[in-house]
Amino acid sequence: MRKKDDLRLIARVAKLYYENHIKQNDIAEQLGISQAAISRLLTLGEKEGIVKVVVNVPRGVYTEMEEQLVQKFGMKDVVIADCASDEESPSMTREIGACAASYLENIIRPKDVIGLSSWSSLLLSTVNAMSPLSRKSDIKVVQILGGLGNASAQDQSAYLASHLASLVNGTAYFLPLPGVIKSDELYKTILQDKSISDVFAMFQHVNTALVGIGAISPSRLLAASGNVLSNKDFRILEKNGAVGDILLRFFDQNGRETDEKLLTSHVISMELSQLKQVERAIGIAGGKRKFRAILGSLRGKLINTLITDQFTAQRLLAEQ
Repeated sequence: MRKKDDLRLIARVAKLYYENHIKQNDIAEQLGISQAAISRLLTLGEKEGIVKVVVNVPRGVYTEMEEQLVQKFGMKDVVIADCASDEESPSMTREIGACAASYLENIIRPKDVIGLSSWSSLLLSTVNAMSPLSRKSDIKVVQILGGLGNASAQDQSAYLASHLASLVNGTAYFLPLPGVIKSDELYKTILQDKSISDVFAMFQHVNTALVGIGAISPSRLLAASGNVLSNKDFRILEKNGAVGDILLRFFDQNGRETDEKLLTSHVISMELSQLKQVERAIGIAGGKRKFRAILGSLRGKLINTLITDQFTAQRLLAEQ
């Protein structure tokens, strides 16, 4: 037990700092002791039970689940949105998009090279919810999945990259190709085009990737874009146990990628092996329909940051 005079000093410093909101250096000057001593006394206040720090987590905030998921799957970060149900809906898209927007506003840095998928309604919601980050500079936004598609959906893909670039005061680099090429000859020709290979070369410099996680059946936006595989390819995927895709590259329940050589189509996107090397590979997805795909992506460590809903988070924690 410390002497009464020691406890009195600890209590006095604690009241000045926590209740009167006086800075440590000002307290040090007032009491005639060093700032290092003030810091030590505040630490002792916690040890002696004089100071008790209580964090009141607001309703709809899931910090404990987020930390549990980080530990369970070895991720860098998890953000959980508070959604009304686990069914895909405009409300879920809006809530997850708002959480993702807030997260991005805080982590984007000057000179970042941001890789951006196409054909994701959640990414679209994210970008639409973001505020301009005018103080950022020299940022590149690179499409990492072919952004050409049917006219009804084409505008959304181009808007996604160009609008994000404008928000971060950066430059957009487009991948002006369909996400799926169904001709071997055309695919080989494309790879020889320098303007295309230059964009592909930027993939290795991406340090922040924003991707959706898709179920084995394509979303409405992806289907509308025309960037879907053939029926034969889907049969091959099902035979090989595919549960979902990232960047139109399909994987099984453990995150193992389906051998692209088995498919009749060719995908124009960053490879999953490249995505796994990205410093911040952020997957944005939620809802019951996508659960198996999300779980597979985490087991395979295809992403290292997940933004999802609380129902999906609970299911992930319950998995053995």
